[in-house]
Amino acid sequence: MLLKDKVVIVSGIGPGLGIELALLAAQEGAKLAICARTPSKLDAAQRDVAALGLGTEVLKVPTDIADRAQCHNLVERTIERFGRVDVLINSAYVGGRFEPIETADLDDWRATMDVNFFGTMKLTQEVIPHMKRQGGGAIVMINTMVTRVPMPTQGGYGASKGALRVATSHLAKELGRYGIRVNSAFMGWMWGEPVENALRYMAREQGTTVEAVRKQIGANIPLGDIPDDADCAKVAIFLASDYSRAMSGACVDVNGGEYLPV
Repeated sequence: MLLKDKVVIVSGIGPGLGIELALLAAQEGAKLAICARTPSKLDAAQRDVAALGLGTEVLKVPTDIADRAQCHNLVERTIERFGRVDVLINSAYVGGRFEPIETADLDDWRATMDVNFFGTMKLTQEVIPHMKRQGGGAIVMINTMVTRVPMPTQGGYGASKGALRVATSHLAKELGRYGIRVNSAFMGWMWGEPVENALRYMAREQGTTVEAVRKQIGANIPLGDIPDDADCAKVAIFLASDYSRAMSGACVDVNGGEYLPV
């Protein structure tokens, strides 16, 4: 098991990648602290983890990562329950409004930044002192292909994740001496509930079917289809595990080959 007996915090629990990260971490032997703003999502996640039948310990803490006090509470409760934090997977995000930059509401950009960048940094800052005292740990940032391949109307979201990309590189430089690794997984299209909903909307707008839109997107992906979100989650779990102990500051692209860095 890649995460046997490790204490793993996963933010952004909900349909799609968040729940897949929690389920896979449980399957790999982790003890879980899960957070989201919506308590019902945490309850559903706990039921899904329990259904695995592994006896996984799960701590649920409703948390808005944009609020420093709530981030502190999450980490302190994790320490009280488990005694340590081995891994932080920063998956929480908001998409913001999709609109052209020329007419964009910059207050919405600020709100997006408050979660995707500042919120992620607040939660990360809360775990660092504990990881330093322990002699190490792993921090995984869930980022996006939008920072690699700009998409019209997603400037606010892309800017927030671009800031996170730069900060992550600096964190890796600063924290390596303490045995703390910081890596990023840059996700492209992921087949799961959020993308399924997006494709339903796109299909209605184009007067076609979800299957046709999926095929259209898949035509630009060398592997031929939108990757499943559970398979994308496996990359983040790898980065969280000791199998990636030689890696820090890495930017791993998870998109079926749609974007290939030169």
